[in-house]
Amino acid sequence: MKARYQFRFYPTDQEQQLLAQLFGCVRVVWNDALALCKQSEKLPSNNDLQKLVITQAKKTECRSWLADVSNIPLQQSVADLGVAYKNFFDSLKGKRRGKKIGSPKFKKRTNQQSARFRIGGFKYPVLKDGDSKGDEVYLAKIGNIKPVWSRQLPSAPSSVTVIKDCANRYFLSFVVEVVPIHVDAKNQSIGIDLGIKTFAVMSNGEKAVSPNYSRLDKRIRRKQRKLARQQKDSKRRNKTRIQVAKLHNRIADTRKDFLHKLSTKVVSENQTIVLEDLSVSGMVKNRKLARVISLQGWREFRTLALAKSEKLGRTFRVISRWEPTSQVCFDCGFKWGKLDLSIRSVLCLNCGIEQDRDENAAKNINKERPRP
Repeated sequence: MKARYQFRFYPTDQEQQLLAQLFGCVRVVWNDALALCKQSEKLPSNNDLQKLVITQAKKTECRSWLADVSNIPLQQSVADLGVAYKNFFDSLKGKRRGKKIGSPKFKKRTNQQSARFRIGGFKYPVLKDGDSKGDEVYLAKIGNIKPVWSRQLPSAPSSVTVIKDCANRYFLSFVVEVVPIHVDAKNQSIGIDLGIKTFAVMSNGEKAVSPNYSRLDKRIRRKQRKLARQQKDSKRRNKTRIQVAKLHNRIADTRKDFLHKLSTKVVSENQTIVLEDLSVSGMVKNRKLARVISLQGWREFRTLALAKSEKLGRTFRVISRWEPTSQVCFDCGFKWGKLDLSIRSVLCLNCGIEQDRDENAAKNINKERPRP
């Protein structure tokens, strides 16, 4: 199985200029290819697009500067556009699971920038003992980049992506091959009920409280109001835009750290992990809870738990969203019906046991089996 390892690096002024030139060329190739696709009645092939927007464009005066950067990221940009169109058509035909996606859009200079190098466009030195710390990664027509190594790569990467986010942070993202490992688990299975006030309630009684994002969220809302009043393309608006991006990154980094630690703990200790299939897109239609729900990252936690379960040989299950997990007593099976969100504990009229709402739901989730 494949995994992605991401490391931050701090480029020099000269490297920033070269990377800015690379990002600009990749963005222009994407936009030129997308414009041709929108004008054509039949979608051109990737080879035809590469000839038009790269090979022939380099011979013109207005696109001659495309020759100053490596050709591999430019070709990869056209290939990514083909994948984007394939995903769009598969979504229209119902071949792609999940919510329908839109057609590819033009790239902007103020959004996140990226450029992908395949084998032949980069060199990753690996020492005999497998230790890669302190090594530099060579990128074609960019030079040697020295990332901040926080861990070793398990194998030689098949591709590397240079990323610049909206807050002007730079990252190297490696795609490597990972061999699944087997580690004995302490517990047989666990059910997890996800919530807002308490992020996760386990069937064994443990609870995980998510970080408080309210303070940073208020600052973001205040900065966004200021951003809306400022003149477009002005220096002050650009400064405010970067401030908003940095606040968003602080929330995203805090949430990612919390979800990684929680998912690692859950997967490493339990052989079977059972979650409930939540309709997040429907839940965010509640305007009073939409912002709080969006900050939690339920889907990201499910994705991380699934990936780590495959890596450690665990069983990952998802039960139907229509199962009445919070309406049925776990001890006797008596169904008391729907409850208001303000009710946090229920006294069962059948067995007389007082049940905590979330713990009872987590136990029912652990007991349920997924439908075929």
